[in-house]
Amino acid sequence: MGADSLDDAGIYKINDTVALVQTLDFFTPVVEDPYIFGQIAVTNALSDVYAMGGEPITAMNIVSFPSSKMDMSVLNNMLKGGMDKLREAGVPLLGGHSLIDKTEVKYGLSVTGQVHPDKILSNSSVEIGDKLILTKPIGTGILNNCLKNNILDNETKQEIIKAMTMLNKLPSEIAIEVGVNACTDITGFGLTGHLLEMINPKNLGMKLSYSSIPKFSRVEEFSENGVNPPGNQRNIEANWDKLNVISEIPDWKLRILFDAQTAGGLLFSVSPEKADTLLNKLHENGIKDATIIGEIIEEPKRKITIMS
Repeated sequence: MGADSLDDAGIYKINDTVALVQTLDFFTPVVEDPYIFGQIAVTNALSDVYAMGGEPITAMNIVSFPSSKMDMSVLNNMLKGGMDKLREAGVPLLGGHSLIDKTEVKYGLSVTGQVHPDKILSNSSVEIGDKLILTKPIGTGILNNCLKNNILDNETKQEIIKAMTMLNKLPSEIAIEVGVNACTDITGFGLTGHLLEMINPKNLGMKLSYSSIPKFSRVEEFSENGVNPPGNQRNIEANWDKLNVISEIPDWKLRILFDAQTAGGLLFSVSPEKADTLLNKLHENGIKDATIIGEIIEEPKRKITIMS
């Protein structure tokens, strides 16, 4: 799997039992605390490997930092946050590369993982009738925008930080144990963008229940009040016409489906016979927000049908 695939990471086969999973991700801070940002950046970067059914085995830092404008303690705390999250994941840091005296802070990782060639989870290997299970709420794009503009309460702030620093390692392992047909992680293209990547290659459709989709506290409130960050607007412009809305749902609710996520959850496509088993195991292991949000259907093709 390479650049021609819309999967979450590239895969290179070494032999009949080992393939490398490779990805790279870095971005500007979404929170003020550099230690927490470091944790979020690492959680986000590792997620692509987990989404492919892989195990991250090494990582390298990628850092841009304006040392002439900011104290080096900010960089130290950011890297410490990242290192602590890597220790939690059991992934050794081999080194990295830094660009000092640049104009803005950016941080992330280049990650190498491994997976058995016969156990790769693609995002598009869905089957008609599959149930869709999402492991984290959506809405970090809207709420991070509110956080930057100092209009977010502390309780909701802690809610999204907890989610953005939660590794996707455990839900990935559970999904591999149960057996799922497809997987992706929900990040910058929003829920709709990643859902379309799942159904388009097989020319299938998808049905979602809006009320079943887990959403962070207050995200509906802020969306109704007009909070619509630039990343969300780009997603809306790209894919709004792919919705097939069959219920009375206001546009401000539909916009949340395009919300650009940071360190979002995994989305599994699993046979109906295994869906309840997967959901129960996720809940038993503390993934309490995991929810069945819809299913794969045959028609209309390359459309996301939305019901209330």
